[in-house]
Amino acid sequence: EVQLVESGGGLVQPGGSLRLSCAASGFTFSNYAMSWYRQTPGTERELVATLTSTDGSTNYADSVKGRFTISRDNAKNMVNLQMNSLKPEDTAVYYCNYRYFWGQGTQVTVSS
Repeated sequence: EVQLVESGGGLVQPGGSLRLSCAASGFTFSNYAMSWYRQTPGTERELVATLTSTDGSTNYADSVKGRFTISRDNAKNMVNLQMNSLKPEDTAVYYCNYRYFWGQGTQVTVSS
């Protein structure tokens, strides 16, 4: 059974940082690309970042380039999202994704 469990969300002030983590199980983690998405009420889920399994290439939404960094630890079956210089518009529920599987999401709120 595939499981994706996110952690690390919370409340942070603008300009602050958070690190999200996703613990994956139930599949051969090192063989697959992993992604982070986010969603706010009334909007579609938005791709934030993707990290491949092969050459380590990444892809970021324009809105987070230069501020967010996706990484993975294949030994621990974890994918992380380091978020710096956070803005109020980054407020959303963040989801870990593998193929068509999703975690339960973790809330990130950026507010003073």
